[in-house]
Amino acid sequence: MQRPNIIFIVADDLGFADLGCYGGRDAKFGKVSPVIDALAANGLRFSDGYSNSPVCSPTRFGLMTARYQYRLRGAAEEPINSKAKTSTTLGLPTSHPTLPSLLKAQGYRTALIGKWHLGYPPAFGPLRSGYDEFFGPMAGGVDYFTHCASTGDHDLWVGEETQPHEGYLTDLISRKSVDFVKRMTATPDQPFFLSMHYTAPHWPWETR
Repeated sequence: MQRPNIIFIVADDLGFADLGCYGGRDAKFGKVSPVIDALAANGLRFSDGYSNSPVCSPTRFGLMTARYQYRLRGAAEEPINSKAKTSTTLGLPTSHPTLPSLLKAQGYRTALIGKWHLGYPPAFGPLRSGYDEFFGPMAGGVDYFTHCASTGDHDLWVGEETQPHEGYLTDLISRKSVDFVKRMTATPDQPFFLSMHYTAPHWPWETR
């Protein structure tokens, strides 16, 4: 049986009723979520659900581990931000199984493109929790244009190194994700798991 490719999209601080497919109103410029609405119309739409937390990092712990955040040290604490860069406790323990680590063990190529917000290298990081590739911010929120965190530090990473890139962050995440999928289609026998973790519409509210 051929293993399916998986693309897991996360929008940050998006309300349930913000999307058109869940009854959201159109904006002055038109439909707010036409592509997502089309996916919902041709796919599966969930009408009931519960969140393990209303804020950033604890929610991500739940998504990554399928556990309540208070079962892991550091998971229930908010925020994990640039001030926690040297912490060896505020982050997702690298020994803990995650969705990407389990898929990687089954032969998947794994990539996170977008927001991490679960601790900083060298103690923590996407590459230490099951991802083969990472592009995005480690912090909870960064400037969409300069990619700097609230401390003023540049916070756009490739792997475990910060690298400057020009462009609006939402567009960068989309382009890098498309590039990854195109690259993976060259090896059709290699299944992939792509996490697209957008920062939008999380603050700062900056449009282009």
